[in-house]
Amino acid sequence: MTAPAAPTLNVANALTVLRLVLVPVFAGLLLADEGDLRWAAAGVFLLASWTDRLDGQIARSRGLVTSFGKLADPIADKALTGAALIGLSVLGELPWWVTAVVLVREAGITVMRFVVLRHGVMPASRGGKWKTALQGLAIMLYCLPLEGLGAVRGLVMAVAVVVTVVTGADIVARALALRRSSERAAHQRARREVRR
Repeated sequence: MTAPAAPTLNVANALTVLRLVLVPVFAGLLLADEGDLRWAAAGVFLLASWTDRLDGQIARSRGLVTSFGKLADPIADKALTGAALIGLSVLGELPWWVTAVVLVREAGITVMRFVVLRHGVMPASRGGKWKTALQGLAIMLYCLPLEGLGAVRGLVMAVAVVVTVVTGADIVARALALRRSSERAAHQRARREVRR
């Protein structure tokens, strides 16, 4: 007997929705580009990032993993990161090429995950978790209206970009390996052999 499906309306999904709602709030505060509002933007970003960590823990520990959560969670993560990077580039605080590299990688990997989904699910790697943490730390440092953080911000963002690219390449390699070794791929090869 299979366990009943978790209800879509649950606390983990509510936190994911909260994160989505916080994205435009954060973007508005960031683009206002005023001292007090920059502190508020940093606080909202920190809160939204915290919900990202919390919703996953709650969903797994309480058996509340749902199809909605699997779809909405990465969308919320990428919306938050994208809003932050684009906002910082609009303000002239972050080079556009950094934003482009990160966003193209994120979009490409998301599309690729959907493409290989019929061959199997690709779980998040430890490198992916490091990538997310480094991106979040770098963005947080850029959001804080503090003097003297320029070199630290730049260094952390540089490391985040390198890890973003390296983990992206790793995911592509794992996706190709999954396509070659999956049960579906084996069936397709067997069918081609029969036709010969």
